[in-house]
Amino acid sequence: MHLKPETRIMGIDDGSFNKTDKETIIVGVIFRGGYWIDGMVSTHITVDGMDATDRLISMINDCKYKDLRILMLSGITFGGFNVVDIERLSMETGLPVIVVIEKKPDFDSILNAVKNVNNHKERIKHMERAGAVHKGDNGIYFQVCGISEDVALTLIRKTSTHSYIPEPLRVSHIIASGISRGEASKR
Repeated sequence: MHLKPETRIMGIDDGSFNKTDKETIIVGVIFRGGYWIDGMVSTHITVDGMDATDRLISMINDCKYKDLRILMLSGITFGGFNVVDIERLSMETGLPVIVVIEKKPDFDSILNAVKNVNNHKERIKHMERAGAVHKGDNGIYFQVCGISEDVALTLIRKTSTHSYIPEPLRVSHIIASGISRGEASKR
């Protein structure tokens, strides 16, 4: 995959939520590389639901930016344990997916916690299908689908212009948190 400095990337993160909230917002920010923001899309998902993959596919495919090249997700779980099937997301959008994780996942703790949620076997299946967790720079970890580990690491490095988090994800986090909490801070 040829990476231009202005490759269009959508960074996706969720907003905050309380135990009593039924839904939370998902924000997708469209960046050209790690420097220019081109737009934003959003949707809502059910907290601890099973609709994240479907909602993301609709949000991305309905987006007016038809020259997107990469999707970056801030983890594979949104709204609690609403797990994204990144293989299906990649297939149905036609885009490679890079999942960025800020710290090494403790899979034993995650598996124990997810067992307390309905449909835990399907959620675990989505987590396993996400594949190997690769170590990046500055304590970042990542998973990939539809793109090589080397190209994904290069993209993470090129788009981490203002912090160790890629700009599309850093900004989507700020916007989603700002909408859901009324204020947000940088990572």
